[in-house]
Amino acid sequence: QVQLVESGGGTVLTGASLNLSCTASKEAYNSYQLAWFRQAPGKEREFVATLKRHGTNTWYRDSVKGRFTVSRDNPKNTVYLQMNSLTPEETASYYCADGNPILSSQRTEGGYRVWGQGTQVTVSS
Repeated sequence: QVQLVESGGGTVLTGASLNLSCTASKEAYNSYQLAWFRQAPGKEREFVATLKRHGTNTWYRDSVKGRFTVSRDNPKNTVYLQMNSLTPEETASYYCADGNPILSSQRTEGGYRVWGQGTQVTVSS
């Protein structure tokens, strides 16, 4: 069964950094693209960042550009999300997802087939 497992969440102060990890079973990691989404309480899930399994292209939501970096380690079947200068507004559960989205869908939940269980990030002021 395809699985994605996130880790690295926690409680930090405003301005701190966290590095999230998402390790996939081999079947999941054979997918074309991996992404990070987040969902705050009472809000819809939103796109954060994505990258393809091969190549150097990455995409970010505007509010995290310059602060977040998505990367991967293919031999380890792992994708990372380095988050710097965190703000309380970014408190959410962070999810990784994999799939084969077309370009117009890569920032939407519908573009991805498999989801992890999420890891909680809490940023306090």
